[in-house]
Amino acid sequence: MIPFRSQPPAPRLREGYRLLAEGAPSPESLNRLLVASGDQPRPAERWQRVLECSLWHLAVAAPDGQLVGFVRATSDLALNANLWDLCADPADPGQSEILAVLVHGALGRLRRELAGCSISLSAPPEALTALERYGFAVDPGRIRAMGLILKA
Repeated sequence: MIPFRSQPPAPRLREGYRLLAEGAPSPESLNRLLVASGDQPRPAERWQRVLECSLWHLAVAAPDGQLVGFVRATSDLALNANLWDLCADPADPGQSEILAVLVHGALGRLRRELAGCSISLSAPPEALTALERYGFAVDPGRIRAMGLILKA
């Protein structure tokens, strides 16, 4: 990210949607969102562990209270920060706004709390526009990350 580059204005959620930073979503709602986003569900115990090991998370609730977006952060509190599980419900008409709000909120919080850390994440293709808009360079210098999916 380039810190001196002017940032676009903060994105807004549609009326009735809420950005939540307190209280952990239920494993059932997180799994529903993961499955809707094309990912695999996780056991409730694993969700409990990953949320306990996360520094914080952000969630977006639709007007009916249903979870429609999520991201969480981990860090070594020195050099590295990671964003995990960035997703927004593809059936929601505001999916792109939800992703933009999550990216903007997560990056803003990381800039405030862990300004010296490099940030890495794995993101779905639909999040690339929001990520690039808020300063991420996709594969900078042709450096690509690799990931390993662990089967339960």
